[in-house]
Amino acid sequence: MNKSLVLASALLLSGGLASAQAQQPPKADSRPAAAAAKPAQASATTALPTAPAAQALPANHVVVLVNSEPVTSHEVLARLARLQTPAGTQQPPRAELLRQLTERLILERVQLQAATELGLKIDEAALVQAEENIARQNGLNVEQLRARLKAMGEDSDSLRANLRNELLLQRVREREVDSRIRIGEQEIDAYLAEHQSSELAELNLAQLLIRVPEGADAATVERLRQRAEQLAQRARSGADFTALVREFSEAPDKANGGQLGLRSAERYPTLFVDAVRSLQTGQIAEVVRSGAGFHLLKLVERRNAGLADATYTQTRARHILLRPGAQLSQEAAIARLQELRQRIGNGSARFEELARQYSQDGSASAGGDLGWANPGMFVPEFEQVMSRLAPGQLSEPLVSRFGVHLIQVQERRQVPLSAREQREWVRNLLREQKAEEAYETWVRELRARAYIEYREPPQ
Repeated sequence: MNKSLVLASALLLSGGLASAQAQQPPKADSRPAAAAAKPAQASATTALPTAPAAQALPANHVVVLVNSEPVTSHEVLARLARLQTPAGTQQPPRAELLRQLTERLILERVQLQAATELGLKIDEAALVQAEENIARQNGLNVEQLRARLKAMGEDSDSLRANLRNELLLQRVREREVDSRIRIGEQEIDAYLAEHQSSELAELNLAQLLIRVPEGADAATVERLRQRAEQLAQRARSGADFTALVREFSEAPDKANGGQLGLRSAERYPTLFVDAVRSLQTGQIAEVVRSGAGFHLLKLVERRNAGLADATYTQTRARHILLRPGAQLSQEAAIARLQELRQRIGNGSARFEELARQYSQDGSASAGGDLGWANPGMFVPEFEQVMSRLAPGQLSEPLVSRFGVHLIQVQERRQVPLSAREQREWVRNLLREQKAEEAYETWVRELRARAYIEYREPPQ
């Protein structure tokens, strides 16, 4: 199991400052009705350092006032200390990072203030549940979580305060934005009419970015354009595009050869889609200019997936569940499942036999078989692990809200979307698009109405 302490707190996150990548399109929501009743929980996670930082912070001071409420330098520097950048990615300069983190804190403040004005509160039960979820994700109980935090120099009270703020941010968004989004049947009909007969392409593009500094003069822009054109010519002449990306690109995705991932064409910027529209796989597009700079684009893969042919993945898995209690501690349950895992791995025992003998789940009599499951059918901590397993692969012992599991994926299959599921897929897609646009507008309006007074920037 991962030994690093993982905290499900979006307020602790500070990655993704340099660039924002489009998300994958949502899968059809085919979960049974009971799954929709799962308690809300933070979906973002971040790993904290395994030892307390020894570096002393400079004197604390007010960085900015937000409606007379201060954002301090220590708050900004704490976010910076938690910033974890994937290997091979290039961060903006420190001053720019501090500016971005300050702006993020301003936006959080105005939302939390809106929650307060609306009278929204997080009760103790919700806070306790959130803390228990974090402990469970890390294979700990709450007392062990607090002890681990203390050993790392972190304050459990700070964790609870961050969790309370995160839950408030979720709740105020749900009330002021998400709950007001309505998707009419006519909107769904129009989307289906547009896409049913046409090809809904999925693209995987690789990019090499030559950044243009903000406020660059015409001579600088022309010099960088020529540099981009020269690199494009080298790529078209047979140079390894991945090698060029790793050497010259100024985008955060350079470490993986600039690949942006397979996603719906609608999830790419329009100028990218237009640039590769007539390309064959492997070809290089003409250089395109965006607000960030000049982009060299390579079409890595194209899949045509008309809505009529859309599918989703079902998984058939089995598990052994042990429920910790007075007679069996969580640590003992993990150790026992680790021993069962070894027996299955070396061929001395069969999974289904051990499930019938040891599992404390209703599926025990079926050898732990859970049947074919749609996306979203299981609790997140179970499904996230299951989705990463290849058929036949065994998981490490996994702690969920139900106990400790050993999972094995048996097989997967692609299932066509029914007409009803297609409409639900479109409804979710349109709702997500509208919600994101409405949320960004709402936050901008909150900030515009707020009194913002900048003081001394953090160093």
